[in-house]
Amino acid sequence: MKYLYFFVLLTLGLSGCVKNNPAPIWLEINNWTLNANPTPSTNPGVLTHNFTDVWVYIDGNVIGVFELPCKVPVLVSGSCKVTLYPTIRNNGISATKKIYPFVTAYEKKMELVPGETYTINPTTMYEAATEFWVEDFENSTVKINTDQTVSNADLSVENNSAVGPWGYYGHIATNSSDSLWVGLSTDVLYLPKSGAEVYLEVNYKNTNSILTGIIAYISGSGTDNPNISMNAQSSPPVWKKIYIDLKDIVSNSPSATYFRPYFRVLLDSGLSSSDVYIDNIKVVHF
Repeated sequence: MKYLYFFVLLTLGLSGCVKNNPAPIWLEINNWTLNANPTPSTNPGVLTHNFTDVWVYIDGNVIGVFELPCKVPVLVSGSCKVTLYPTIRNNGISATKKIYPFVTAYEKKMELVPGETYTINPTTMYEAATEFWVEDFENSTVKINTDQTVSNADLSVENNSAVGPWGYYGHIATNSSDSLWVGLSTDVLYLPKSGAEVYLEVNYKNTNSILTGIIAYISGSGTDNPNISMNAQSSPPVWKKIYIDLKDIVSNSPSATYFRPYFRVLLDSGLSSSDVYIDNIKVVHF
């Protein structure tokens, strides 16, 4: 009997706990929209993004980071400030999620009622002070120059809506005889150091790996800094966007006067031919 009595008391206790817990509030958060900033310091080019996740704060307290779209339970009720931060997968790594430093947070004052679900369609824009170097292949002068001293493949500028949705794009085709392409920016870039945030943004579609890097110049002499490689996609490839962190390379080159980003495509082992498409290339910093 004493065991039955204990079971009844435990059941009643748990029942009381459930009744005293408030019903959760749900924030149903949809995918980000990237809007144009009406007062940009420089032209950002075509606005594409890959903000896959969101950091959620309520009244300055972190709730967590979530892949979008998502439905987030919240136990805070009443008048609250909900703040959402656009989040990238740094260097394309899904386990490394970082608030992108060049875009605005989404903030909203809300009256949260227990048991209710609130749908949020977050928007963001680049901060007005953001500086851009852009190659989107829309101008007659291309800012990515093929290094003829090592390349036997070439970059062609094309416009085919069945391939690229933003107009002109760059296309590198490789095969067993034309197997290597190296493209270097024609512009020299003066980038901030001392731990300042600097990123390379690229839209790409590829059946071959692509190596990115940046050359740091000291007194006209360049130091090669290979960086992130985008793996080949299985067929059919699709357009993707990656955010490549340049901060460490730039800040670890304190004596460099300027920098030039580059791309390298070398025909992958086992392939007889491949196609790499690139577009909306941006170096971004404050």
